[in-house]
Amino acid sequence: MNKTKSYGSILMVSFLLGTTGIALSQSTTTKPASKDTVKTVNPLVTFVELGSIKCIPCKQMQPVMKAIEEKYKGQVKVVFYDVWKSDQSEYAEKYGIQVIPTQVFLDQKGKEFFRHEGFYPEAEIDKLLHKRGLKVRSGG
Repeated sequence: MNKTKSYGSILMVSFLLGTTGIALSQSTTTKPASKDTVKTVNPLVTFVELGSIKCIPCKQMQPVMKAIEEKYKGQVKVVFYDVWKSDQSEYAEKYGIQVIPTQVFLDQKGKEFFRHEGFYPEAEIDKLLHKRGLKVRSGG
């Protein structure tokens, strides 16, 4: 699939997902990552969220990402790339995404061990992380 067609698919799916009338969460505090964020910390799991701050299901993921990062502090690093921004669009190709939001989970060595497309509920992410041996930190 060529680059234009791939981005067109991402835009179309995102538009369709965004027009479903899903209620928005007002909490959108997670900031986009810089290019070296994943390299600066060596967590047990890196949770890479590929989406856009303008996409409705992506906006719904913002409080989920924040909660996961707080609950698994020191174990999970959450990274958000807004693939609709020109300085971060390269990550859509790097991770080979077709739909936003897409969540990619990397192990401590940076190897992908799980991927999910669309909204991913916090409880389901908890199950995935528990299967990897991670535990919620006290106070989280």
